[in-house]
Amino acid sequence: MIPARPEPVPPIPWEQVPTPCYIVHEGLLERNLAILDDVQRRTGATIILALKGFAMFGAFPQIRRHLRGTTASSLNEARLGFEEFGGDVHVYAVAYLDGEFDELLRMASHITFNSFSMWSRFKARALAASRPVRYGIRINPEYSEVKVALYNPCGPGSRFGMTAAQFEGADLEGISGLHFHTMCEQNSDTLERTLDALLPKFGPILERMDWLNMGGGHHITRPDYDVDRLCRNIDRVRKACGVDVILEPGEAVALHTGFLVASVVDLFENDGVRLAILDTSATAHMPDVLEMPYRPVILDAEEPGVKAHTYRLGGLTCLAGDVIGDYSFDRPLALGQKLVFTDMAHYTMVKNTTFNGVPLPSIALYNPESGVRVVRRFGYEDYRNRLS
Repeated sequence: MIPARPEPVPPIPWEQVPTPCYIVHEGLLERNLAILDDVQRRTGATIILALKGFAMFGAFPQIRRHLRGTTASSLNEARLGFEEFGGDVHVYAVAYLDGEFDELLRMASHITFNSFSMWSRFKARALAASRPVRYGIRINPEYSEVKVALYNPCGPGSRFGMTAAQFEGADLEGISGLHFHTMCEQNSDTLERTLDALLPKFGPILERMDWLNMGGGHHITRPDYDVDRLCRNIDRVRKACGVDVILEPGEAVALHTGFLVASVVDLFENDGVRLAILDTSATAHMPDVLEMPYRPVILDAEEPGVKAHTYRLGGLTCLAGDVIGDYSFDRPLALGQKLVFTDMAHYTMVKNTTFNGVPLPSIALYNPESGVRVVRRFGYEDYRNRLS
C-alpha cells in the first residue's frame, strides 16, 4: 500500500468538477517534477516519462519543462511521445512487428530489443536507418523483490530480457546500451540490492556500453523515498561502468497528483449491507483496484466501522466483482453526493475501458490560479469507434 501524503490535499472546488472525472492538480505535479529534476541535476542522469503509466498529453507542456522525453512500449505510444511531447523517444517492446518497425525508426532516439533473436531479425534495417538511433538489449538480472506475480518481470520462465549466460558469444555489434526493469512501487534500497546482484553479472558487458536504462518502478516522489540513496547508486553505476544512466518512471511523475471524482447514483441495502452505487467503475475506470489489488483512499472516509455510517461502494458495470470496497463516513451518503478518490492519475486513464458501454470519465486539470479546466469529455462515439 502506498503511504499517503502527510500534507493535506490543496483545496480544489469539487463542486465545479463534473462526474465521473479524472482531475490532475498542476501544483502537485510541479512538486513531483521538481524532485525528479533535482535528481537529474545532482547525478547527471536522464529521467524520462513512461507513457504506460501516465499519458495525459494535456499535461505534457508542464512535464517537458523538466524531463527530456518519453519512453514507449508500442508504436502508438511512441507516436504520442513523438508528436505531443517531443524530445527523446525511447522504445522498448517485447516484440516488434515487420510493418511497424520502419515507422519506429522514424521517431525513436533509442530502441531496446527484448531478445537477441529479435535484434538479429531487425539488425540490418536498424543499422541502415537514415537517422541516428541508439540500440539496446533488455537484460534479466534474475533478481527482483516484486511480490505480486502479475508484476514480477524476473519470475521463472520470464519473457522479459536476456540473462547473463545468454550474452556468452553474443554479437553486440550495433548495441550501445542495456536496459533492465525489475521494480514496482519500490524504494532505492531495492535498487541498491538489485545493482548488487546485477553488476557482478553484467559489469564487464556494461563497461563496453554507453548507456544503462534502469527502467521504472522507482517511487522517487513518495514521501518516504530515500532520494540520497538513489543518487549514490546512480553515481556508483556511472563511475564503475562509465555509462550514462536513464530512469523512466511513469508512476513517480504522477504519484499523488490526481483524483477521480464520482457521484452517488443509488442507495439500497442487501443482507444487512448498505450499498452505494457510483457513476464510476473499478473494473472500467480504476482497474488496478482489482488487478493489484488495493483499496483506494477516499477523502473524508475511513475503514469500515471507524465512522458512523459504513457502505459498500459499487460500480456501474454488470461484473459481480465491480466493487471498490467498504468505507465509513460521518453522515449517511446522499444521492448526488460527490466522492473523491485520491491518487488516480497513474494507471487509470491509460488502462480504462468502455466495458458495458460505460462512458469514460472526463479529464481535467486544476490550477490554483485558473481553476478547473476540463480538457476532454467522452461520449458514444468513443465507445462505438473501438468496435466494428
